[in-house]
Amino acid sequence: MQDNHVNQKEVSLLWSRCDQKIATLVLAHGAGAPMDSPFMDQMTEALVAQRIEVVRFEFPYMAERRISGKKRPPSPKAQLLATWKQVIDLVRQTTPGPLAIGGKSMGGRMASLVVDEARVSALVCLGYPFYAAGRPEKPRVDHLVDLQTPTLIIQGERDALGDRETVEHYTLSDQVRIEWVPTANHDLKPLKRSGLSHSQSIEKSALSIVRFLTAHRA
Repeated sequence: MQDNHVNQKEVSLLWSRCDQKIATLVLAHGAGAPMDSPFMDQMTEALVAQRIEVVRFEFPYMAERRISGKKRPPSPKAQLLATWKQVIDLVRQTTPGPLAIGGKSMGGRMASLVVDEARVSALVCLGYPFYAAGRPEKPRVDHLVDLQTPTLIIQGERDALGDRETVEHYTLSDQVRIEWVPTANHDLKPLKRSGLSHSQSIEKSALSIVRFLTAHRA
């Protein structure tokens, strides 16, 4: 796996390239961890090993935290969406072939809000935040009802931001497919009784992503 940093217009892109790529996936981080968190690193490595080129970036508030060392809340929604659009434009300037977008938790949710407009081949969400922690009565799924882009959501059955028992009652677009990770939490980490380690869970999820992106390369 070859990682390259590209800085342009105050956005830092971290490219993880591979030979004979199947597709390129732009992957955004979650609200509290950076683009090179252990989860993001492991998922990227697993995807690149299966010929998915991965591009990571950081939203402005996270980039500031990297410089200052001080934790900051996420940027306003409008700024997060603007950053996503900018990143998609930057990647398209230099990257031929099928392009998909997605992310971990908040990063995936923001991607889902721009994906139809962006006209990419697919959307991949890892631990989608269907609702805020402890607030299942206020789901954030209205836009998922009319989503037009093929979408894969990989979700832990015990995810505190969207557990299986709750989410299976939602009515979502027929373009949305949810793959449940048995006994797993928001980070796709399963319980010991599942027989899978966290790393194995991530690798298995990566294989599902590869199959999905291979099927939606148009």
